[in-house]
This record gives sequence, structure tokens and C-alpha cells, in this order.
Amino acid sequence: MGADHARIIATQVPGAVLQVVCDADAARASAIAAETGAKRSDTDPKAVIAAADVDAVLVASPDATHGALTIASIAAGKPVLCEKPLAPATAECLAVMEAEVKAGRRLVQVGFMRRFDPSYVAMKQAYAKGSIGEALMFHCVHRNVSVPNWFTSDMAITNSLPHEFDIARYMLDTEYRSISIFQPKNVDKARLVTPVFVVIETEAGQLVNIEMNNNATYGYDVRGELVGDMGTLSLKSPMRIESNLSLQRGETYPEDWRPWFADAYRLQNQAWIASLTSGKPVGASTWDGYVATAVAEAGVRARASVRPEPVSLVTKPSLYS
Repeated sequence: MGADHARIIATQVPGAVLQVVCDADAARASAIAAETGAKRSDTDPKAVIAAADVDAVLVASPDATHGALTIASIAAGKPVLCEKPLAPATAECLAVMEAEVKAGRRLVQVGFMRRFDPSYVAMKQAYAKGSIGEALMFHCVHRNVSVPNWFTSDMAITNSLPHEFDIARYMLDTEYRSISIFQPKNVDKARLVTPVFVVIETEAGQLVNIEMNNNATYGYDVRGELVGDMGTLSLKSPMRIESNLSLQRGETYPEDWRPWFADAYRLQNQAWIASLTSGKPVGASTWDGYVATAVAEAGVRARASVRPEPVSLVTKPSLYS
């Protein structure tokens, strides 16, 4: 994702100059810098954040580094777009929030790019107009082709599902009350990470269900249907072509999320850069990043306990109201 973000910033975001590409692998950083026309490359993220010729920071490093690099950016007074998760644990998310509240202004945008995806945007706008009445349920499907053999069912909750946790909150404009996790029992665990089926109850009384299947094999696939008391709204696939050959009609699926959400990443990054000029924050906030991690932690507890677990949150700071 770091390389993809570098390409987007360099070629698709007017008004932005890609100054530095930073990576622990010096050769990798140098190669991406050369490819994208960055001014230079580096291997020291703290030095890059502090550099006088860097105005803003995009963090797309391993998850465990997100919190510390975001806090360093806040300390430097520099806006930061941090890929999800904001941090893998709520304690670290709260440390980021504390730093930002102390700074007195929103400097952090969390990379929940689905908020900028044209299909989700159209769904939210249609719902806001009252076209389907009051929302009752939100059905979500998130399927990957496969995952490495070290990937676990808990990682499905903490690494894959946060996108659904965030977009459902954003769509319904409510917090969550509880989360339950179910798993099919007839899966060959030696071959596959067991899919998870999530049921969430919102504070407003709606239900959200999510199927997370990390080994669907046939392709990368995301679906969503918002059910109201007067109708429904469904996401449309972004696939561009339909084939007709050999007595069959069909569409192809991408291998991963990047082609599916290419527009979302571009629009997110463009909106982030524009917000630095306007001074008006956009996208997911530090609070949103904290909530997604809190829901994931409750989900891990629910998977272990096999019962609904409460989603407990701290008091929301006024900075995020």
C-alpha cells in the first residue's frame, strides 16, 4: 500500500509533491522514489517526519508502527493520513487521541477509504434523502481469494473486518452496543482459515451482519445491502466489463482489494490534500480509528466466549463532535 499511495500522490493528486519515500528497506525505498519521481528516499521515519521540507505525512507502514508514527507527526504539527488500523490496540489509539486533543486541532485522518468509494457515497446520499425510510439492517460481505498460512480467524476480525466496522457506523451514523461472532463447524481447518459471521447491534437498535471469508478462492468480492422499512439499497460492483464467449456471459473478479477500491483510494488522497489547504478535516477521524479497534477487540472476545460482548467506549472528546 505504501508504494500504491506513493504512485497516487505523485500522479493523481494535483497540488501535492511527493517529497520523500521512506522504508526500512533502503533499496525498496530508492526504487519506489525513482519510479514515482520523489525528491529523495530515506529509511528513518522519525527524521522524515521532522524534516523541514515535509509538510504532511502518509503512514502506510506495518500496523504495529502506526500509532508511534502518527504521534510523532502530531508532535511535529504535521497532518497525517494513517492507513488503518490507527493502532492494533485501543490503549495505543487512546494515546494518539490524547496527543491530538492536546494539540488542539484535528491533524489525523484514518485511511478508511470506503467512505470515499462512489458506491458507498451514493448509498449514503440515497439513505439521507429518506428513499428507503428508516434503516433496519445492513448486510455486508467481504471475501478474499486466500490468505497466507499464518493468517488466523482472529486476524480476520482485527485486520480485515475493521473496514466493515467503520463503513457500517458511518452509513448508519450510530455507535455499536454489542458484537457476536459465529463460525461454521464443517470447515477443514488444516486447509482454510475458518470464515467468521458477525452480528452487531447498534445503539439505535439496527442490526449489522458481516460475512468475512478470507479464503473464498474465486476472487475478491465486497457486497452490501442497506435494508429500510420502505425499501433497500445495494452496492454495485465496480467491474468495468462483461464478457460473452463460449456460450457464457460473465464478469471477472480482481485478485485483491486494490483494483476494486482504486477510485476510493484516489478520491480519499485527493480529499486529504485538499483538506490541508481548506483547513476542514475530512474522512475518518482518530475517534473513528479508535472505535474500529475497540470493536475488533470486542469481536476477538466474542469469538472466544461464543456470546455477545459489549462494545465499551471512552467518553468522546469534543474535538471529534
